[in-house]
Amino acid sequence: MSQLILSRRRLLGVGAAGASSLILSGCDQFDFLTNRNDPTRNFLERANELTYAAQRALVPHQALAREYSPSEIRQGMRPNGSTDPRDVQEYADLVATNFTNYRLSVTGLVETPMSFTLDELRNMPARSQITRHDCVEGWSCIAKWTGTTLGAVLDQAKPKATAKFAVYHCYDQMGGGLSAPEPYYESSDLIDAYHPQTILAYGLNDKTLPISNGAPIRIRIERALGYKQPKYVHTIELVDSFARFGRGNGGYWEDHGYEWYGGI
Repeated sequence: MSQLILSRRRLLGVGAAGASSLILSGCDQFDFLTNRNDPTRNFLERANELTYAAQRALVPHQALAREYSPSEIRQGMRPNGSTDPRDVQEYADLVATNFTNYRLSVTGLVETPMSFTLDELRNMPARSQITRHDCVEGWSCIAKWTGTTLGAVLDQAKPKATAKFAVYHCYDQMGGGLSAPEPYYESSDLIDAYHPQTILAYGLNDKTLPISNGAPIRIRIERALGYKQPKYVHTIELVDSFARFGRGNGGYWEDHGYEWYGGI
């Protein structure tokens, strides 16, 4: 039975990665990404919804992503996307003080909104895991991540029964040029937020998480593709829908055509 579950998970993962790769590899070429009425885009969105529903039905919620041995770390973690958001003054001020004044806020549909300093997060029980980061651009990288489990932090804030999703608000902004910069955000359901491998990472390869990889805190959701691992996180907001954020699709990249779930 376990082999059957793993085989189905592998098949679903290939489907999710394939759909994401198709969307991302064509993001500069195909109009369907920005046309909500385009049948190709609608088909991909329905496929994503089916993948999400099937994965939730077939794969045990606590099933772990593969972890690797230290000998399989063969290079540094490749930075990509935003790598230094010091054009945002609030973040630049934090960097200047080595994140002494940083606070991670937990807000939204919780009984007790809370905030944590970086030292408080580092003093909580830690988890380290060596996992593979799979990017839809076609590359992967094995690295060791260390941090506090997100579920333990959320428990302190006591999520309300109406909470369905966690929205991760970040310091970096995307866009610019011909379009106004947009605050970067990402999200997951609470199943992924409470997964034992989902951590608030502050360490990378036994060193302090560098700015280029998302310091001071990066969310690691190890059963998801790379764009679901937001960097420079300052607030986690529990919500029952995405309607109030961006274009309502659950993330910056999702607002620009990528699938929401991104599971593997």
